[in-house]
Amino acid sequence: MQGIIQVAGVIDQAEADLICEEGADWLGFALRLPLKNEDLSEKDAAAIIKAIQPAHRGVVITYLTDAEEIKQFCQELGVTAIQLHGDVTPGELRTLRRIAPDLYVLKSLVVKQDNLDELTEIVDQAAEWVDMFITDSFNPATGAKGATGLLHDWSISAELVRLSPRPLMLAGGLNPDNVAAAIAEIRPAAVDAHTGLENTTGRKDRMKVRKFVEEARKAFAQLANEGA
Repeated sequence: MQGIIQVAGVIDQAEADLICEEGADWLGFALRLPLKNEDLSEKDAAAIIKAIQPAHRGVVITYLTDAEEIKQFCQELGVTAIQLHGDVTPGELRTLRRIAPDLYVLKSLVVKQDNLDELTEIVDQAAEWVDMFITDSFNPATGAKGATGLLHDWSISAELVRLSPRPLMLAGGLNPDNVAAAIAEIRPAAVDAHTGLENTTGRKDRMKVRKFVEEARKAFAQLANEGA
């Protein structure tokens, strides 16, 4: 799976429609978060996900860590993919693979200062049970592990792309102006943007989404040409 573009933080049907119209592949819905600061209700998310699939994939972004709870939640929402940002143990990932073999699982790798060894260990322990990893940025001021708007050390993500037996999605501070450079430098299989595509009201800006998708598509095409 190569060249996937995800836009995360969907807040309503109108925003989902905008994202789909501008050509993103996957839409991320942040739910069951530690501080309960979800952008929309689970009922509304399920309705939007039903409306956009199968042409576009809905992805749940959550901090759940229990395999049975994750499976049940995905069934309730009607999603086929989940992005796990919590500290899910290898044992729970193994259980999730057994009880939900068709669920596409992304596991986060939160980049902090000088933690490549820690992330490499997570890759080694989890790779057998996940389909894709996603690197994201840590905000030391708030403790947030995503949706920070912050860039991280791209050299760490580039090294994880090289080391990981699974494809890697790059997130963390991406926007229309830097996504092409990020793809060229890190060579990920996918990219994700959230706050970098919003306007001052916190909603997705159509022109930002459009440019992000266009720039990412061109950069992924360039990678493909280089590999031909």
